[in-house]
Amino acid sequence: MVKYSPDLDAVFAALADPVRRNIVEQLTRSERTAGEIARSFAISQPAVSKHLKVLERSGLLERTIRGREHHLRLAPHTLQSATAWIDAQRRFWTASFDRLDGVLAESNRKETDP
Repeated sequence: MVKYSPDLDAVFAALADPVRRNIVEQLTRSERTAGEIARSFAISQPAVSKHLKVLERSGLLERTIRGREHHLRLAPHTLQSATAWIDAQRRFWTASFDRLDGVLAESNRKETDP
């Protein structure tokens, strides 16, 4: 039976939205305030705030409040968990396709040998 981590479910659900992926991309360059992020979109500030909350609940970003400003930065440990899962899937499928290639090549060789 395949096990799924609820944390990974939240991460991939959060990354399913293009606005949230764009926010993550912005935060890969540097820490930003919520206002700076909101100004970079043609949607309302409350809509951006909802996206930020989804990212925060998923563990992808961390928020620090300094006075009235909300400073946001990526949470690298959460991204590393998601990347590790993706890498494990890639290794599995690469090995599976390599084995299939071997079987097909052997089958082809047997068909062409007299």
